[in-house]
Amino acid sequence: MRGAMAEQKPHESPKGEPEVDSAAQTVDGADEDDNGVTEIESLCMNCHDDGITKLKILRIPFFREVLLESFFCEGCGFKNSTIKSAGEIQEQGCKFTFRVESEADFQRQVVKNDSAIFKIEDLDLEMPSGHGQLTNIEGIMSKILVELEADQPQRKKNNIPLYEALDAVISKLKKMMHGCAFPFSISLDDPSGNSLVEPSTSDKGTKYIRTDYPRTHAQNVHLGLATDEEDNGAAEASDALDGVDIVDGEIYEIPSLCPGCSKDCTINIKKVNIPHFKEVIIMSTVCEHCGYTTREVKTGGEIPEKGQEITLRVENTADLSRDILKSETAALKSPELGLEVQPGTLGGRFTTVEGLLTQVRDQLHGQIFDVESHNGEIGGGSLAAGDSMPAESKQSWDAFFAKLDQAIKADINFSVVLEDPLANSYVESLAEEGDDPQISKVDYERSQEDIDDLGLNHMKTEGYEED
Repeated sequence: MRGAMAEQKPHESPKGEPEVDSAAQTVDGADEDDNGVTEIESLCMNCHDDGITKLKILRIPFFREVLLESFFCEGCGFKNSTIKSAGEIQEQGCKFTFRVESEADFQRQVVKNDSAIFKIEDLDLEMPSGHGQLTNIEGIMSKILVELEADQPQRKKNNIPLYEALDAVISKLKKMMHGCAFPFSISLDDPSGNSLVEPSTSDKGTKYIRTDYPRTHAQNVHLGLATDEEDNGAAEASDALDGVDIVDGEIYEIPSLCPGCSKDCTINIKKVNIPHFKEVIIMSTVCEHCGYTTREVKTGGEIPEKGQEITLRVENTADLSRDILKSETAALKSPELGLEVQPGTLGGRFTTVEGLLTQVRDQLHGQIFDVESHNGEIGGGSLAAGDSMPAESKQSWDAFFAKLDQAIKADINFSVVLEDPLANSYVESLAEEGDDPQISKVDYERSQEDIDDLGLNHMKTEGYEED
């Protein structure tokens, strides 16, 4: 059930929403030396008298710059605070899923852009896109609770069924906030890619999942990146290879629409036969208009009865040069490095062990510090965002990346684990005959969660010819 959000009333200040003057105290480690506060006289929409809007640019740890707006009217006392991204719309949308397991998790910072949807998954309760917020999980849930309770007295008089339905939701929400309903999951979905749920090096398994995804044309229209009239050619692109016999090694070009800007672009497709494994499709997209770039590997064939876990022991530089295929459904783990990358985070990749670890490092480094050196390389610039985060968090992340750098240089021994419920991943064997002693493979029964995520229960494998 989805609860309807009530309008914020004058004098209300939902928990977790900072004003400009206190922004540096509300955001742990916020950079107080940024552009300062700008004051603008503006119209109060509550009493139509003049009020003051304050603007401040903040750099948020683990994230990027945002514009914090705070309005206050001395005449009627109305006040309001919102945030907006101070940067460009990202190439892809992003979705965060986080499992709240303790009271400490309520303090995870949340940046909700005005295009993002926050959802309490266990209640199927959404806060739709609207005003941006800089808060934490407790703050955003408190605001939902305040807005749900606001009109309950009126609903009790005029609409008893709706009142009772929402009262049950409010009761469950209060139990969650009082710590009586752990664990539960929340999600934050933003097609602009400018929202965030704060990560931590202590997050293990599926507690914290970030998924980047290409926007649909409808989402680009909603963000103002495209118009309805620009939605042409997509149908023709989907039929571009109909009847074409795809040959190994040949590159095929398919006209398409860029998911970043909805303008015309080209998808390059190449079929590659991996020895002792199977055929895979390598897809590459580069948009000349906005610079959107993506490279993915798609595997095919029948679905095996079981999933497969592949473990590689990396002991020297030769092991870093092994070919490795991480399918889009595989999780990547390394217990020695404290590394866990869930399915959907990187997509499909066909590269070397060194190349895969480098991609993981660069992507995580960009998400945590969001900085580059002047020549575009990771690690050469000033860690502006990193320096502003709490010292304990920065020390933990620095240690994590230092160990990852050691692994990429083969200075330490470690293992790489690919856990793939569709058994579509691969690690190159260096043994001339027989099994490679550094590679172990274990087939396992898929969990019910795997089956649901892959949609295997909804596949019709018999009698479909009659439909």
